[in-house]
Amino acid sequence: MITTHFHICAFFDSREEAGQVLAPFYREAQARNECNLHLVEADRLDEHRTRLGAAGIDVPACERCGQLVLRPWPDSAGGFDVEGLLEAMDRATAERGAASSPFDGLRVMAQMGWAVRPGIDRLDLLEYEARLNRVLDTNQQLAICVYDLAPLDGATMMDLLRTHPLTMIGGVLRENPFFTPPAEMLRELFARRATGRRRGRSAPAALPVPAPGRRAE
Repeated sequence: MITTHFHICAFFDSREEAGQVLAPFYREAQARNECNLHLVEADRLDEHRTRLGAAGIDVPACERCGQLVLRPWPDSAGGFDVEGLLEAMDRATAERGAASSPFDGLRVMAQMGWAVRPGIDRLDLLEYEARLNRVLDTNQQLAICVYDLAPLDGATMMDLLRTHPLTMIGGVLRENPFFTPPAEMLRELFARRATGRRRGRSAPAALPVPAPGRRAE
């Protein structure tokens, strides 16, 4: 995959859809001798392995040789640790992209469903996503942040879009016209914290906003 950007936001109706749509992304990494690093909620690791196997990936062999790395995500309970998560992503993308690595690149897939649950500060999430651009640009490694549509309202979806230069909606990867440069986005988030305004502007009607009561499996 040739791109000048490295940070992708993907929205799906279900985990099944995500697995089907992203399978070619994972298989392409294998073919290009790149490592797949998948950050998955701890109670979903076995389910994720099963989906990868169904997509034609030899999970045991790839894990043994290090071309597939599955890690529980997040690795600590509680709130959203912005600094800790950014440091972890920096280490992972720098190490796998180093000249001493046996692989020619890295592709990160991070399941982000846990980050939009009640009790998680959405501004912390948005700060992380905005600042992650610099980490990925510096280390020049791809990362795709996977969100279920069901729990997202229009304003949250729009905020997430604004923190990613690339987006995948309906299985189509494209340049994101709503992307806001990280420095500008971070200034806005700082102002929103200061005034207590948690929500940004709503998503345009043309975007696929989840229907009321819809649930991702």
